[in-house]
Formats: sequence, structure tokens, C-alpha cells
Amino acid sequence: MSTPAAERSSILIVDDMEENLVALQAVLGPLEQHLVTAHSGEEALKAMLRQDFALVLLDVLMPGMDGFETAVNIKRLDQTKDVPIILLTGNEVDRDYAYRGYAIGAADFLAKPIDPWVLRTKVNVFLDLDRKSRQLAVQADQLRRLLVAEHSRGAGRPRPGGGQPAEGGEAEQLAQITESLVRLEVMLRDQETAESPELADRIAELERTVRRLEASGHTE
Repeated sequence: MSTPAAERSSILIVDDMEENLVALQAVLGPLEQHLVTAHSGEEALKAMLRQDFALVLLDVLMPGMDGFETAVNIKRLDQTKDVPIILLTGNEVDRDYAYRGYAIGAADFLAKPIDPWVLRTKVNVFLDLDRKSRQLAVQADQLRRLLVAEHSRGAGRPRPGGGQPAEGGEAEQLAQITESLVRLEVMLRDQETAESPELADRIAELERTVRRLEASGHTE
């Protein structure tokens, strides 16, 4: 069963050698994601400013702006700083390369020749995090809209006791939404280190909250 286009994530593959780009596209093809290629660090940065990516596969040894410099620039920009980076390089390079990669914020490091199964497995981890992050963002938007709607509905509704604010259920619902949004914002900021089961549990909890609040709104 193919992945619907709307559910696909974008992956940026950066390498100055066309044959390497073709090989990586062939390896990642079965994952059915949107693959974008760049032949240089400059081209990669331009692509990342044009669209969102779930992951960047970045070759270290490139002429001009190499992979390390490109990664530093990616992490420097607010728009791209949270995008995970997997650095790729030949197996003959200095062992300090891995340390340098992690020091500048790379999420992982793979030496060529790259095992296709290992690469797909690692990429799938980040794709899953991206899907969970997007689901959480949708839930956050739903909760914000419900919070605004509940506040507006409450402001125009006659209150018992001569206009006094309602207590109990409504106040508890508003507090629940606010608390969920705060926890959600924290989790979105920490998405690279958050475990997938925890994200799944949070999504399920927020979905229950949304359904419960929507049902409450329809019955009033």
C-alpha cells in the first residue's frame, strides 16, 4: 500500500557527486517519501529556506562549503535549526570526524559504503518523529481554536447568579486545554530526543481531549 502524498515527509540529500545522489535515492525509494537533492552546501541551504524537511542526509567531503560548514549554517538559522542531520562520509576519513559532527549538532553519522538496511532504519526513526510532530502540531491548533471558541462562548453566555463566572466544568476544561498546550509546546521543542511511544501517548491523550470538548460544545 503506497503512502498518500499528503502524509509524505521531505528528505534533503546533499552530495556533490551525482552518482551518490542517484544511489541514495535508490536506497530510500522504497520508503515512498519526497526526496529532494542538492549538489552543494549553498544549494542545500536555499532548498531548506524554500520548504520544510524531516531530515537532511549531508555528505561531509564536498568542495567549497563542506558538510561541517553546511551543518553549522543549518543549525544557525531559526527556520532550519531543528531539522535532524545525518552526516555521510568515506570510511577512510579521520576518526575525529564523528566527534566534530556530533559537536555541531548532527543527529547521526554514517561512513560509506553505507548499508542500505541501516540507512533506511535510521531514516525511518526520524520520519516517525516528523509524523508525530506534525500530528501534535495539528492537535495544538485544534486545542487553541477550542480554547478561543470556549472563551468566546463563555463571554456571551448569561451566567448564573447575576453574571458571575461559571465554575466547575467550564473552568476545568479551560485549565485542561491550557495545560495540554503547555506540555505540547515543550514536547515539540524536544522532539529530537523524545521517544516515539511517549509522543504517541500524548497524541492519543490530546485526541481524547479534543473529542470530549467538541462533544461538550455541541450539547450546549
